[in-house]
Amino acid sequence: MAVPASPLTLVLGDEELLASRAVTEVLDAARSLDPDVEVRERAGAELLPGELAELLSPSLFGGPKVLVVRGGQDVRKDAAAALLASVPDLDAQASLVVTHLGGNKGRALAEGLRKAGARVMPAAKITRPRERVEFVRNEFRRLGDRPTEEVAEALLAAVGTDLRELVAACSQLVADTGGGVDAATVARYYRGRAEGSGFAVADAVMVGDVGGALEALRWALQTGVDPVPIADALADGVRSVARVAAAGRGSAHQLASGLGLPPWKIERAQRQARGWTATGLVDAMRAAEWCNGAVKGGAEDRGYALEKTVFAVAAARASGGE
Repeated sequence: MAVPASPLTLVLGDEELLASRAVTEVLDAARSLDPDVEVRERAGAELLPGELAELLSPSLFGGPKVLVVRGGQDVRKDAAAALLASVPDLDAQASLVVTHLGGNKGRALAEGLRKAGARVMPAAKITRPRERVEFVRNEFRRLGDRPTEEVAEALLAAVGTDLRELVAACSQLVADTGGGVDAATVARYYRGRAEGSGFAVADAVMVGDVGGALEALRWALQTGVDPVPIADALADGVRSVARVAAAGRGSAHQLASGLGLPPWKIERAQRQARGWTATGLVDAMRAAEWCNGAVKGGAEDRGYALEKTVFAVAAARASGGE
């Protein structure tokens, strides 16, 4: 959905995809009011004070004009002063969009635009796991689907955290399925990538699925995945379940701040903790510690060390399982 038209917009943040989308939304809003709107673009470092009057003046035929300045943090002081001085003259016929990375460089321009009443569109990088899950869910919603958190987690595990790849994956899944994407669909489409990750190995063994863990492990090794991150994922899986189990009962959101883990990870660990005893988790942590040392230099056959650990962790679970 296009954002309302505004004569002054500041796109603030260092995530290229989000910044690009924000600019596109502003231009779409302007074109919805006048399809013939003239769009001019300038790199911040190349902007000259003397050209602003021409860049922001009405077009030759009297139509509206939008100036997009990309990289506002690179605008020189004299050009920044001229840019701020032009703000009072902006209207429906002459509007301005400035993108800015959001750091200290060129901060005076960003603050000046804020004070001048710019609509601020955030475009900061998404760094928190929970935010990534919400980004994926929102991307599906943009395409008319309404996935669960489990679907978003599965796609992140399969594709990674690059936003452009995630956007492309969401679009492909919805286009091919017509909507209603579930975790099984994601697993089917990205079988090699999802099952080839260390986290897939850890997730399987923590719920006692030895066959699934070994299949994922062998696929990962055959496709060239380094054994070290797989060992790290196994250790992380055991530690997460141990920490969540020790924290006792409570909702994921209640436990999140105390454990320093995102709610979705706590919920997954709570599910995986079923069937584990305290003694079993201690044994599993010892196995994961041994594996870490073996894979990082103490074993001649690192693949065998990982397989041995899968069996050891599964045995630890079964020793106190239901």
